[in-house]
Amino acid sequence: MRLVTTSLLALAIVVGLVTAEAHAADQPNVVILLSDDQRWDDYSFLGHDVIETPNIDRLASQSLVYERGYVPTSLCRPSLASLITGLYPHQNGITGNDPAEDKRTQAGRDVLVNRFQENPRLAEILGQHGYLSFQSGKWWEGNFSTGGFTEGMSHGDVTKGGRHGDVGLTIGRKTMQPVYDFIDKAVAEDKPFFLWYAPMMPHLPHNPPQRLLEKYTQPAGRSVAVARYFAMCDWWDETCGQVLDHLDKKKIADNTVVIYLCDNGWIQLSDKGGGAVGGPRGKRSVYDGGTRTPIMIRYPGHVKPASNKTDLASSIDVVPTILDAVGIKTDYNFPGISLLDQAQVNQREAIFGEIFAHDIPDYRQPELGLHYRWIIDGDYKLIVPSGLDDGEYGPDKLALFHVSEDPEEQHNVIAKHPEIAARLDKKLNAWWNPTVKQ
Repeated sequence: MRLVTTSLLALAIVVGLVTAEAHAADQPNVVILLSDDQRWDDYSFLGHDVIETPNIDRLASQSLVYERGYVPTSLCRPSLASLITGLYPHQNGITGNDPAEDKRTQAGRDVLVNRFQENPRLAEILGQHGYLSFQSGKWWEGNFSTGGFTEGMSHGDVTKGGRHGDVGLTIGRKTMQPVYDFIDKAVAEDKPFFLWYAPMMPHLPHNPPQRLLEKYTQPAGRSVAVARYFAMCDWWDETCGQVLDHLDKKKIADNTVVIYLCDNGWIQLSDKGGGAVGGPRGKRSVYDGGTRTPIMIRYPGHVKPASNKTDLASSIDVVPTILDAVGIKTDYNFPGISLLDQAQVNQREAIFGEIFAHDIPDYRQPELGLHYRWIIDGDYKLIVPSGLDDGEYGPDKLALFHVSEDPEEQHNVIAKHPEIAARLDKKLNAWWNPTVKQ
């Protein structure tokens, strides 16, 4: 099917071409639990032998878990923009965290926020079907209302500290009350709701409660930097438990779709504290340490809990998965699939991603900031550098990894399998070839 442009989608929404299969009162609630800067296997249910995540473990036991989940890009803002638009960064225009020019001014940021609003937005689509929605935590796109949320915490005013969440960043670290109040209001009004819970955790600053830091300072040889990161993962887990417990308290857990994932990876170096950037193979990198995350879907009575260790999933799939779960159809052909549709999952051959510069040279020409494209097909991952990067966040030449046998991507096997690399490169170019005008 031909991909409909975002401008046409906006027109379709305005004229009411988005339709629903069910009345709002019959539809389930939606909660997204979004971790921030956490490596994909830094959970006890995935085998970490130190970090304790009992609440997320419990959620995993109740969910369909895609262990081979990925985000298309390993940096905060473009990862979040992809998650809520259902589009790749090169499609939605949000490829980095800041504009290259006027990055700290309201006018400079408004240019990107205006571009963001041309895209489909999950909260807006749900809102057209009677959903209340609430933004809390990380939010880069100005005021919460630009995402289509009916309520939220972030104002987006640069003169008052607006950039990536402002007031919203108090959620989890300082208070949970705004989330509780929103859920209570939606329940009292008998309205379906969408909760965006994206606290800046375990993201820097790594300043966990002393009780948790003490828990991870042993053995004596463990660095304080690592202990602080471990404790932050534990603290994040606690807050997830508080959200899930409140759903239980209000007796709405069985009618709520919960999605769990992380925006990008992180590797905590033992000699780095507050100045760490997530390690050379973590945040911002093209490697799995930056792009991989478990993706979980809990919907009691509708989605059978299972651990899927083989099929590939992407955060690009979250929007179509949620719309499928709540029974909403749109005229937009999102590039992702519903992870609840086993036929679509079985038919998928590959997933794709792209890594860009931190600052966006020109949102109208995403290729100007492109560092890498990547594809995973089966057990193999091909990384294609653009030539713009110096190798800090990935290889400086074509690289093929057998990620099932070599999850840390230490052995480039392209010389052994040039035919596999050629096949994957052809698929990658069919997905997006920046040298060809779209």
